[in-house]
Amino acid sequence: MSDAKTEWPLWEVFIRGQHGLSHRHVGSLHAPDAEMAIKNARDVYTRRNEGVSIWVVEATQITASSPSDKGPLYEPSESKVYRHPTFFDIPKDVGAM
Repeated sequence: MSDAKTEWPLWEVFIRGQHGLSHRHVGSLHAPDAEMAIKNARDVYTRRNEGVSIWVVEATQITASSPSDKGPLYEPSESKVYRHPTFFDIPKDVGAM
């Protein structure tokens, strides 16, 4: 049984792939600090050289919205019709987007 006082913090790992511009969440791991978290993430999540950049974020530093707040959080965007792609006319020579 692990003691919460001696357990290393949990880190969330994000990798940017060779052919992408954005980082994506690939998993979590425990490490004593950010430097070790990056080294461990490299060993665990980029075994085949598929990554070009690694981000690690201590899980306690992530703030997330609650699924129960979905309505109030996203409803204001419904009143901004100019944000919807149907508001714009696309020239025929552009083709399918």
